[in-house]
Amino acid sequence: MKTFSCSAILFDLDGVLVDSTRSVDRQWRLWSNEHGIDPQKTVAIAHGRRTSEVIRILTPHLPAEEETIRLEAREAADREGVEVMPGAAELLHSIPHGRWSVVTSGTRRLATSRLHLANLPLPQVLISADDVVQGKPHPEPYLKGAQQLGVRPEDCLVIEDAPAGIQAARAGGMKVIALPSTFPASELRHADAIAPSLSTLKVALENGKLAVRL
Repeated sequence: MKTFSCSAILFDLDGVLVDSTRSVDRQWRLWSNEHGIDPQKTVAIAHGRRTSEVIRILTPHLPAEEETIRLEAREAADREGVEVMPGAAELLHSIPHGRWSVVTSGTRRLATSRLHLANLPLPQVLISADDVVQGKPHPEPYLKGAQQLGVRPEDCLVIEDAPAGIQAARAGGMKVIALPSTFPASELRHADAIAPSLSTLKVALENGKLAVRL
């Protein structure tokens, strides 16, 4: 059994707390076909990144903000196959209030929609694409999450499912547990540990710190 000691846990959303992979893939593929882009190329870079950044990379001639609003509105409305990840609700309810946050590459509108759909609690701190200048793999989102929780980055543990998110957390000086829900374990090798699912994680409060065991 491996144990991580931390002051706070920062969760990515899609692929970690909420299984939205089918919805995300479906909408990105639809968008790609509309703009004459190979859907495989889009999906390969889309997970873990802000929608606006993916659009700027693939279609720099398009108004990124307008496209983002349109695409994420369609994602929010596409609820087919969107489900809570196994163990997510139980894990969140086991963490003391104010000791966890959600750090997502989606907009606040999309994030709150997904949390409500999955019947998960809203965190005290939610960092979305709307709150940062640079998204993952830049460390700004996770550093901002730590700052708003009032915790030093090195005292944070991140739960991620995407290489871009792992890179962001590690660049911010944080430990990372990865879930092989969206990418195979071979692509998550830069994480400090890989957990089969959230159900395998247990959190306890010990001497003022969170002890996360897997």
